[in-house]
Amino acid sequence: MTITKPSEEQAAPSTPDEQREPLLRVRNLKRYYPIRKGVIARTVGHVRAVDDVSFDVYPGETLGIVGESGCGKSTTGRAIVRLETPTAGSVIFDGTDIAELSTARMRRLRTDLQMVFQDPYSSLNPQIRIGDLLAEPLIAHHRLDRSGAHAKAAEMLKIVGLPAAYLNRYPHELSGGQRQRVGIARALMLEPKLIVCDEPVSALDVSIQAQVLNLLKDLQGEFGLTYVFISHGLGAIKYISDRIVVMYLGKVMETATTAEIFARPRHPYTEILLDAYPEPNPHLRDRERIIVEGDVPDPAKPPPGCVFHTRCPYAQEICKTDVPPLTTGVHQVACHFPLAIEKLATEKAVS
Repeated sequence: MTITKPSEEQAAPSTPDEQREPLLRVRNLKRYYPIRKGVIARTVGHVRAVDDVSFDVYPGETLGIVGESGCGKSTTGRAIVRLETPTAGSVIFDGTDIAELSTARMRRLRTDLQMVFQDPYSSLNPQIRIGDLLAEPLIAHHRLDRSGAHAKAAEMLKIVGLPAAYLNRYPHELSGGQRQRVGIARALMLEPKLIVCDEPVSALDVSIQAQVLNLLKDLQGEFGLTYVFISHGLGAIKYISDRIVVMYLGKVMETATTAEIFARPRHPYTEILLDAYPEPNPHLRDRERIIVEGDVPDPAKPPPGCVFHTRCPYAQEICKTDVPPLTTGVHQVACHFPLAIEKLATEKAVS
């Protein structure tokens, strides 16, 4: 059995202006964790890990989600595959709201919806050989018998750049990069439509990171895969993503194409993230950079108004009281003064 390759039309990355239906539609997603105290564990508040997040993912594209640690990006990814149960909102995958599915129906849907985890050292069972790890999904979903599943596993190892001899090895016998390749192979075994990659290269050496990113791009081009790629590293996000969602304190700050985000950011938080990104051009290294002050607020007690106003160098009185709505269109931003921010960012780039 071989993986089905898409036609040229299926493999072409999609963009929002192509008038095509999204493969994944996330609307007003919330994930709150209760804070309990006392003998009877009374709920006294909530940690708002994900707070009213909305975005679309189109067939064949890579949507990057970026932000500081604790911004809610990984929780968002886990909610997409229902490893986290949403508190509110909808996650509509291929026309089906996964929050409404029974356990049995969700099990069937998981063949189209897979995840690659951050830590290649803990995401693989150390007591199971690589061949059995890869064959297990096919056997569990009654796709193939054991011999057929192991043959498919050998084929998949070759696709991700590992020899078939690794079928008989245990995870501890592999390097971090090799383990992550196994994790990617495991996600591909059921031929999914969408793969959520939760910081898949953050635990790897820089040279290995590049190899894994190139592998993901090659697989996407060959099999027409769609990715949600989560990372705190702007370098990886810029390299692999077609569009980017910028998150802060559980909320979406900005969504746009990768080129727009890096050339014309319209939210001050995005601008600050880019200022922290290492600049390879020596002529731009000495440009004025924004220094952000203060710590990230407690997600159990987010500030009123715009959640970023406590650290924003451009904040006005309205920012302290009114929540800015996320605009519509190709370039979306949740800011009361986005045009002013864009003008400042453009002037800085020119200077």
